[in-house]
Amino acid sequence: MVIKMKNVKYDRTADLYKADEHRVRNFFLAFLVGGLIGFLGELIIEILINEFHISRSDASTFMIMFFIVFASLCTALGFFDKWVTKFKCGLLIPITGFAHSMTSAAMDYKNEGPIYGIGSNIFKLAGSVILYGVVSAWIFGMIRYLIGVIS
Repeated sequence: MVIKMKNVKYDRTADLYKADEHRVRNFFLAFLVGGLIGFLGELIIEILINEFHISRSDASTFMIMFFIVFASLCTALGFFDKWVTKFKCGLLIPITGFAHSMTSAAMDYKNEGPIYGIGSNIFKLAGSVILYGVVSAWIFGMIRYLIGVIS
């Protein structure tokens, strides 16, 4: 009875200080920021194709490299975490989120050295993304193959 009363009192106190959730606003903000990143990516590709006469495939590779370097640099300088708190998953879902997860893990463990620190911890956050991406690609590839064999 006493424990239950303490939990109720704790819940009431926690509710007083809990931040308001703005799910609809966060949804639209993430959608707009993610869309802006996609737009900027396509703009970079078009500039590389038209101004530097690079193939679309190579321009796409350079665009991805640009976003990876930009996100890693912003993470290292401390900007990226502040932007994520404002723009939510709109920054984390594209390749910028993958670069951020690897850079932040490398920075967290750099004091432990290049092998036991960075080398063994850099994929701590990104490893699950890679794992499930590869597994999903294999499953969908098999489904596509089986549909092609059946038809």
